[in-house]
Amino acid sequence: MPGGCSRGPAAGDGRLRLARLALVLLGWVSSSSPTSSASSSTSSASFPASAASARPPLPDQCPPPCECSEAARTVKCVNRNLTEVPADLPRYVRNLFLTGNQLAVLPAGAFARRPPLAELAALNLSGSLLEEVRAGAFEHLPSLRQLDLSHNPLADLNPFAFSGSNASVSAPSPLVELILNHIVPSAEERQNRSFEGMVAAALRAGHALQGLRRLELSSNHFLYLPGDVLAQLPGLRHLDLSNNSLVSLTYLSFRNLTHLESLHLEDNALKVLHNGTLAELQGLPHVRVFLDNNPWVCDCHMADMVAWLKETEVVQGKARLTCAFPQKMRHRVLLELNSSDLDCDPILPPSLQTSYVFLGIVLALIGAIFLLVLYLNRKGIKKWMHNIRDACRDHMEGYHYRYEINADPRLTNLSSNSDV
Repeated sequence: MPGGCSRGPAAGDGRLRLARLALVLLGWVSSSSPTSSASSSTSSASFPASAASARPPLPDQCPPPCECSEAARTVKCVNRNLTEVPADLPRYVRNLFLTGNQLAVLPAGAFARRPPLAELAALNLSGSLLEEVRAGAFEHLPSLRQLDLSHNPLADLNPFAFSGSNASVSAPSPLVELILNHIVPSAEERQNRSFEGMVAAALRAGHALQGLRRLELSSNHFLYLPGDVLAQLPGLRHLDLSNNSLVSLTYLSFRNLTHLESLHLEDNALKVLHNGTLAELQGLPHVRVFLDNNPWVCDCHMADMVAWLKETEVVQGKARLTCAFPQKMRHRVLLELNSSDLDCDPILPPSLQTSYVFLGIVLALIGAIFLLVLYLNRKGIKKWMHNIRDACRDHMEGYHYRYEINADPRLTNLSSNSDV
């Protein structure tokens, strides 16, 4: 036992000396090659620096004025008074909100980035004071499905805004839903060009919107729509034209919209739907039509529409449709009208109308000649009128003198004696 105890400390000291010797040798080796270690450390440090300089900016960075959620793939730059689209949008963005800003102009390639925003599917630009959208403004957005430009005073919507700056080589737009509600500019800007024609040109240019499924054009004060405005939208399923000022649909064709499911025409100025429009609507297999709050004129021209309403199932809520004019028919339900209720004022035959017009022209010509003659002979007529006045005065004085004689008995006897 004592011997074992005496060997323990000696063995421990030996191990300690060996460990110290190993540390000294390791330090000598490291100090003998400082340049190699420095070069290796420099190369290892320079590699990440060069790699960092070669890498693009991190795609997950959020623009300072925006709020980003990578989990929801959403970027919101709302009410930030932006005058242009942020340049450093993250690549993961799928839903982009740029509402309530002051963009004014959307130039060509406004969303073009490297790498592109390949996942951007929904873009909301409503209420951003947009006045001009140039050709190719939405290029390089291959996944864009929904675009909202509502509540912007669009005075200049380029015909190739949706088809690309070079429509001849551009691929069709991927848009499925286009919202253009309340995009009417000020009255002064509307005087310079046809607002309806501008919108129609953008919808049909370049066959870009063939894949469009939903189109909203409400609250734009449209008085009419060009007949071919829907010609390049064969896949349309939902069309909203409500709250405009449409007076007639005579020249607007729905013939090629074979997939149309809902047509909103509420709150317009429609007075009657004519046979051509009724036949087109009846020929659409899946459509539902909404016609509430229009000032229907219930006269003899309404007979065909009333008969059609009684037979069709296309019109939704048709029992609510009522007459607005004439006054005696006001608030009458269209479905309750009979042919005897729908009368018009008698109309003259065209030949008789022509005769009356010709007679009116002849009488007006005669009247003009008569007035001209009077004007040219005004002095002679004036003299003639004075002569007539003097003659009438002398005649009236003679009557007055005789009346005085007859009224005085003495003068009466005198006149009778003198007569004897």
